[in-house]
Amino acid sequence: MAVLDFLKRASDTADETKSSATGPVIAYRGSGRVVWGPRDTVNLTRNGFAANPVGFRAVKLIAEAAAALPLVLQDSRQRFDAHPILDLVTRPNPAQGRADLFEALFGQVLLSGNGYVEAVGGDAGVPLELHVLRSDRMSLVPGPDGWPVAYDYTVGAKRHRFHVGEGLSPICHVRTFHPQDDHYGLSPMQAAATALDVHSAATAWSKALLDNAARPSGAIVYSGGEGQGTLTPDQYDRLLNEMEAHHVGARNAGRPMLLEGGLDWKPMGFSPSDMEFQKTKEAAAREIATAFGVPPMLLGIPGDATYANYQEANRAFYRLTVLPLASRVAATLAHWLSGFAGETVTLKPDLDQVPALAAERDQQWARVTAADFLTDDEKRALLGLPPLTPDTEETQNG
Repeated sequence: MAVLDFLKRASDTADETKSSATGPVIAYRGSGRVVWGPRDTVNLTRNGFAANPVGFRAVKLIAEAAAALPLVLQDSRQRFDAHPILDLVTRPNPAQGRADLFEALFGQVLLSGNGYVEAVGGDAGVPLELHVLRSDRMSLVPGPDGWPVAYDYTVGAKRHRFHVGEGLSPICHVRTFHPQDDHYGLSPMQAAATALDVHSAATAWSKALLDNAARPSGAIVYSGGEGQGTLTPDQYDRLLNEMEAHHVGARNAGRPMLLEGGLDWKPMGFSPSDMEFQKTKEAAAREIATAFGVPPMLLGIPGDATYANYQEANRAFYRLTVLPLASRVAATLAHWLSGFAGETVTLKPDLDQVPALAAERDQQWARVTAADFLTDDEKRALLGLPPLTPDTEETQNG
């Protein structure tokens, strides 16, 4: 294909005798310029999640792990076994369960840096339903003082405005830290965008190599008679047509070429540095995994020996990535829903039910239990439990 493209370009420009004086300068300046993909949420989601296996797996791994964490609801006095907020979180809407809702919310935060939850109904108490809204369709409307006064949700030509600032907000906005934006968060996908472009480009290059039997097409050299160094127009057109008809495409792979009239095929090969694209892909994949906080070992990326074994990598993944994200989102939701419930409650992951952290929790329980100088309430506080109440003491002594 490279030979055909060259021949076509030579044929198209053979009759041109005029050109702009600035043309060579423009071509030269642009020939070495790096081209990066768009950085908006829609294109990053399409190119970095839907079309990239590393980005897809990183987002799915974090979102599914965080959504599967068991949650506990408590206030300053007790841990609730039954509560309207627990019922709402367990069954947020008729179409989704708790895991489905939280996976969608975590996914939106990872892809765009922002997550939006809509409260439906429940004017006099806890909402009747919760729905996750797409981040790419939501825009914040700031007021004169900079604080948001509304959120616009736009689908095609239709727009719905959620008014906030007066009473309880129907929208809970979860956003990550962004040092240069006052209203929107910065997603790991944006930080990994350059590595995603490199990984996708290396994949496209590898595919092109496979299509060309892992080598460039080579060159056809014409050695005519004395004084004849070029083909006649008829010979040129015939050669071009025969190559397009019989030596292009997968169905013609490996088909021998019959050359005549002084034509000779000179194959071209790659230098070892040109064949390093697999290592380039692996390096880009590790950068993507680093941006999302996923140990490369968990994604099956070779060449990483940061962790001694899979279990250690899995524990670091939960401790450094999953739990901070889940705790942040759960705390934001609890603060928002507390306004509807009329009481201050805390929603957080139950660390005692996370298998990856079982060894750490066993050690912590043993240390706290052996601390005789601490009271029972102090021990419970260290373990993240509310203090003992008279009802709790009667139940334990009962």
